[in-house]
Amino acid sequence: MKYKLLIGLVVLLAVIVPQMRAQEVTYNHAGGAGINPPEQYPEPPPFGLPFNTLPGPTTWSLGQGYGNTVGAYFLRDVFYRAGQGLHFGLDFSAPCGTEVVAIGDGVVSEIDSSHGSAPHNLMIDHANGYSSFYGHLLERVTLVQVGQTVKQGQTVALSGDSFETCHSAPHLHLEIRDNFHVRAYNPVRLINADWESLALVGSFEQGFSRDLADPRRWQTMKEQPDVVFGGPMLNDYPNPWPPQRGRR
Repeated sequence: MKYKLLIGLVVLLAVIVPQMRAQEVTYNHAGGAGINPPEQYPEPPPFGLPFNTLPGPTTWSLGQGYGNTVGAYFLRDVFYRAGQGLHFGLDFSAPCGTEVVAIGDGVVSEIDSSHGSAPHNLMIDHANGYSSFYGHLLERVTLVQVGQTVKQGQTVALSGDSFETCHSAPHLHLEIRDNFHVRAYNPVRLINADWESLALVGSFEQGFSRDLADPRRWQTMKEQPDVVFGGPMLNDYPNPWPPQRGRR
């Protein structure tokens, strides 16, 4: 009888301990609890758009997509080297002062952090292992505070302009990272939206850069690769199309 109980206890521990380790929580650099996102992109996409209004000429539109965009490729050594040469977020054109909402339930982990996207930014950590980052905000965020729990669709900030003029390039820069803020994921695969319609209009250069040695690679919005911040360049092509400006 004792042996049966001992064997049962061993079997139970063998089942429970790995599950406990899988759910073990660590902390990111901002002091927030974090877990790793799932290995595969979840279905259906868990997040919503960063605005409660419909897209339109007076509200907002998709400006630049995520990934190996033509615009990012031309500026890969200027603005995007830290993101392996890719545009590691989505740019939504919107007038200054447009209300920005949380794309999912979460906890505010950082305000005006060192992650860039001046003049102001905001980071929200989500319980599924992802974090959402909102950049080029109009003013320092006061609608929420670090450590505060927010709900999907809750107004958390106001959109601004990266040049701080509100007429040069007013837009919201949105990223989806891991809870440890070191990897960026393709928001198109994580935000539930009609991306084909949103991609019809854009104020930035459209399309994706091609490597003529492998011209079909990374040519749709959904197949763009993840980014590891500080990793090696992914798109340093010897023979790109369209050609680098100033070259043939």
